[in-house]
Amino acid sequence: MGLNIKKFFGGSQSEEDYVEIDLDSMEPKQNKVLVRPFVLRNFDDITEILNSLRDGYTIAVIDIKPLKAKDIIELKRSIAKIKKTIEALEGSIAGFGDNIIIATPSFAKIHREQQEPKKDRADFINE
Repeated sequence: MGLNIKKFFGGSQSEEDYVEIDLDSMEPKQNKVLVRPFVLRNFDDITEILNSLRDGYTIAVIDIKPLKAKDIIELKRSIAKIKKTIEALEGSIAGFGDNIIIATPSFAKIHREQQEPKKDRADFINE
């Protein structure tokens, strides 16, 4: 049972007061994952990266080589900002090689190899 406010306050009701929406014609939002490359040339470039990650469907592949060659302090600042945002999104971030960083939102996890603990020289003697 619905309440017609116009009728309650004395207004007239006509067919023009209603809009029909055809739900079949509306396209559903694409929920596909987008793997998107970025190049980090300066600190301002992280804005586009963070906005894409916040949308929730983007895995960012970030090339840090240009900023690394230009200004290492800006690079550290940029990575710290990206890392803080990823932690807030409950995502993952990891470096691949010397010049690539992968950042993912919460739906994706970056695989990390389990490294065996290093053995001491004493461990080899006791075997």
